[in-house]
Amino acid sequence: MNELDVTFRDERDWVNFGDTYVNSEAFRVLFREGMTMVEEAAAYLDGDGREESRLLSRDSTLSYASESMRLTTRLMQIASWLLVQRAVSEGEITPAQALQEKTRVRLATPETFRAETFVTLPARLQDLTVRSRRLHARILHLDGLISDDRPTPVFGESPVAAQQGLLRSAFGTAH
Repeated sequence: MNELDVTFRDERDWVNFGDTYVNSEAFRVLFREGMTMVEEAAAYLDGDGREESRLLSRDSTLSYASESMRLTTRLMQIASWLLVQRAVSEGEITPAQALQEKTRVRLATPETFRAETFVTLPARLQDLTVRSRRLHARILHLDGLISDDRPTPVFGESPVAAQQGLLRSAFGTAH
């Protein structure tokens, strides 16, 4: 009598989230959101932000300078990541080349900020900072999903076959 093969297998190919995501409408929306935020921050820091910073106290001016540098750095990291992913989407580079690019410009882990100094900053800088931090967190999450190698499926014995084996060994029957 032939033994029934009850191992779990999924013969289908894995869906590569990174390839699927960078070619999706969701990515295009994220790309536009990120690039729009870069432009918005640049316009603010070169225009109204410069004027608003002149009205701040000395301590707040230092906080403004620090936060505007962090904002700019964060947005440049976001823009770099988005541009690399778009290049993959458009076939300009391979996913492997994108991983090599990732080693050049790393997405930094979010920095902490002190609430007591943050509240002294102009409202528009606060808004840009909060929104850019949220966007950065989303991109860090996506980057982890895209960059992590999908584990190779392990074809193991099914629970039914395992129980059958235990019964055979307990009762001394051959299979």
